[in-house]
Amino acid sequence: MKQENILYGIIGLLAGLIIGFFGANYLNRTPLAPVSPASPVPNAPFAQGQQAPGGQAPGGAMLPQVAAALDKAKSEPDNFDAQKTAGMMYYRIQNFDQAERYLAQANRINPEDYETIVTLGNIDFDAGKYPDAEKFYSAALAQKPDDVNVRTDLGLSFFLREPRDIDRAVAEYRKALQYEPKHELTLQNLCAALKEKGDKEALAEAVKQLEAVNPQNAALAKLKQ
Repeated sequence: MKQENILYGIIGLLAGLIIGFFGANYLNRTPLAPVSPASPVPNAPFAQGQQAPGGQAPGGAMLPQVAAALDKAKSEPDNFDAQKTAGMMYYRIQNFDQAERYLAQANRINPEDYETIVTLGNIDFDAGKYPDAEKFYSAALAQKPDDVNVRTDLGLSFFLREPRDIDRAVAEYRKALQYEPKHELTLQNLCAALKEKGDKEALAEAVKQLEAVNPQNAALAKLKQ
């Protein structure tokens, strides 16, 4: 999950020490999570060997399932399932340029598919294009406003951009906590934002909530300094 991995870098910067980025799955994402964010691609042929689409199997030939999926995506540009499957394959092995190419086409075919929208947001997030990620996350939340992971990543997109928008980040974290008050990673990010903001009273309360959820949380020591 992006939230957890990035947070340690944030806390480190704020406290002067590096505590500990990248997860691709937003589903306890992960995330980056964080990943990102998507459920495993059905029958993804490189799941065990982690071979990239377009790559080769140990014997030197492209894995047949991968080749078939990519050929279908190339030959059927208007086939939503084919475009999404190819994009998710590339996303899982972090080839974001190719993932974005196919998922953007899938999104043009079916603009309402939730997983595609979120994954496009994750790709922009991982590339540091936070305003672009915001657009996709906001579109996703218009469908599912109670998705705490996506909303927390939306908050991070405000916290990490330049210039930072800490107030908006805090607002999104608090919205997420309305749906799931004990969401540990959201509380961590809220604490990091309040620490940078210098709101000691609110930070103390957030740290108290975080400690109640997990007294062993690795960020607590730095947050209390």
